[in-house]
Amino acid sequence: MKDTYIYPAILTYCDNGIAIEFPDVPGCFSCADTTEEVAKNTKEALGLHMWSIEKDSEKIPTPSDIRQLKLEDAQIPLLVEVFMPPFREKLNNRFTKKTLSIPFWLNATAEAKGVNFSKTLQRALKEELQIAD
Repeated sequence: MKDTYIYPAILTYCDNGIAIEFPDVPGCFSCADTTEEVAKNTKEALGLHMWSIEKDSEKIPTPSDIRQLKLEDAQIPLLVEVFMPPFREKLNNRFTKKTLSIPFWLNATAEAKGVNFSKTLQRALKEELQIAD
């Protein structure tokens, strides 16, 4: 697993915006309304897609040489570099909302004492799973 990936993107300028595709990363597409949005959207699309490939233990695609891309009218190439540690941190530590049931009296007592339910559940799960902080 690498910390940095660099892949060529193809930007296609259309009447209604800019289409973004990564020819070496199947299924990785994005779009932008302005050239300024391209930088943000290309990094986000590539980072999310590469995180998914890593998570699923799929083979990391080999990037093409940007000079070898075949372009049509209204298309330009762009090299996109994505630094993965922030993506991994954000996506691996995102929160999931859970619905659970507890007795009414227990809920009322905990609320009266100002218990943080999320923090308490996380602590209890770590203890149950024997996971150190």
